[in-house]
Amino acid sequence: MKTIEYFYSAHSAYAYIGHLRLLEICSSHGCELVHKPIDLRPVVRAVGSLPFDRRTQHNVDYHFGREIERWAQFRNIAILSHRPTYHDRQLDFSNGILIAGINGSADIDALSYAILQAHWRDDADLEDPDQMRKVATNLNPEYGKFVDIALSEEVQRIHSSNTNEAIERGIFGSPTYFLDGDMYYGQDHLELMEYAISQPFGPFNFLNPKPGDPRLEK
Repeated sequence: MKTIEYFYSAHSAYAYIGHLRLLEICSSHGCELVHKPIDLRPVVRAVGSLPFDRRTQHNVDYHFGREIERWAQFRNIAILSHRPTYHDRQLDFSNGILIAGINGSADIDALSYAILQAHWRDDADLEDPDQMRKVATNLNPEYGKFVDIALSEEVQRIHSSNTNEAIERGIFGSPTYFLDGDMYYGQDHLELMEYAISQPFGPFNFLNPKPGDPRLEK
């Protein structure tokens, strides 16, 4: 069985857009999906990317506007026509709910999608306990307990560990997937990753191509 490691944040637009397609790939190919919620902001800082408020308006309009609109239409996903009102909230609580759900044997595929959808379709505040409890218990009345322990020391230790692992492995955005240790960044690479499940890509060294590498002929 192939394993796909899934690094993402609970507020990620592209994780939301690609989530159902990811589940479809896992189901079709019998892959195990390992969820690893991360605090995206320190991960982005670690690779030197500019924070949202320091990017040009053209960059923001394209990557956080037009691209989201097009991909949501392509994936047939309902999405807000504006940036979520509470998008800049901290992620400890919402990611913590997901981690608590993983530890508690919840249907994490469904729980994570419900939280992503609540934020990007319904404009939910991911730091509001009442809103998050409603999202969780609408799936299963028992899932309210994950809201209660989301900020516990054990859960937040895992959150920090996931985030540190993301930094150490060179992740620079959400979502990021690993298939057999090979990184695929962005839901727009899901089809490429699916291809690799049955037809793995060979080893590749961009800095040191071997004799006969077709790139040397260009």
